[in-house]
Amino acid sequence: FNYFAKKAGKKTLVIEKRNVTGGNLYCEKIDDIFVHKYGPHIFHTNNKTIWDFVNTLVEFTPFNYQPLSKVKKKLYNHQFTMWTFNQLWGVTTPEQARKKINKQKHRGEIYDLQDQGRSFVGKDIYKTFLKGYIQKEWKRDDEDLPPFIIPYLPTIYRYDTSYFNDTYQGIPVGCYNALIDKLLNDTEVILNVDFLKNKENYTKLADKIIYTGKIDEFYNYVNTPLEYRTVKWDMKVLNKDNFQGTTVIHYPEKKIPYIRVIEYKHFEPYNKEVQKKNKTVVSYEYVDDWNEDKEALYPINDQRNNNVYLKYTELAEKEKKIIFKGRLAEYKYYTMADVFEDVMNYFAK
Repeated sequence: FNYFAKKAGKKTLVIEKRNVTGGNLYCEKIDDIFVHKYGPHIFHTNNKTIWDFVNTLVEFTPFNYQPLSKVKKKLYNHQFTMWTFNQLWGVTTPEQARKKINKQKHRGEIYDLQDQGRSFVGKDIYKTFLKGYIQKEWKRDDEDLPPFIIPYLPTIYRYDTSYFNDTYQGIPVGCYNALIDKLLNDTEVILNVDFLKNKENYTKLADKIIYTGKIDEFYNYVNTPLEYRTVKWDMKVLNKDNFQGTTVIHYPEKKIPYIRVIEYKHFEPYNKEVQKKNKTVVSYEYVDDWNEDKEALYPINDQRNNNVYLKYTELAEKEKKIIFKGRLAEYKYYTMADVFEDVMNYFAK
């Protein structure tokens, strides 16, 4: 919003609650390795207009995200592709894989998340890769979770290791800080300031305000608080050149407390200086109970929370100068490309 507003001749001010810019895209350098501070991010889109635009700002390194899942002592492709089916059952053709999955699919009434998952991928895949992971992620049994949490699970009947199927994929050279710096070029930025603590005075400064914080907090929780999910990272610097051989390995088994392990130097595969270092940075990612003192990273879009959010939107629609945008303000999941597309469409109008 800042970038396009300035292009339109507006004077802008960015107020940031954290002590750094970029939100969840912020990257920290540790031993010359860019660490995605709030979890790994890969820019991916099928929209050529968006891809061309971000490449006018910074150079992107092509990157094909290929995470793995580790169950017991065996590694599997994280996406449900022919590699997964071959590793799990020994099948070698799409016809064999389809037959196996169709035979195992749940075909009765859908009462809970387990029924929903098994209706898409069958009992073996669900039990091996999803059941424990879901229980760790939501800290509830899957039979106590509503089915709409998983609207769809793809099964890909080709030998493919890619996580995203988008035409354009990459990571900015200089990580996401380089992209954020371009978007905030020649902009007044105030760090370590909570907008809501001085909302009335800041609101008087501008003709329009783009608010990207929690919408329930903006209205002082008048319609009861919304719920969020968060995670925490246990980061380690290791004196070795390579720890796990890939960017991300997921751990779906319930008995393992963390949900994935991230090794950051593998996000820079073409950086020879980084790759030859006898250092690597890894983080163990855990699901964490959220409260007001922790980062609200993901909305919990169940029926209860969505109903509460709708009440907040009724208040938001009455605002004349406040525009609510982003994952927390709109209480929905956004990818980076989604954000660019939303903002570009807004300014096109």
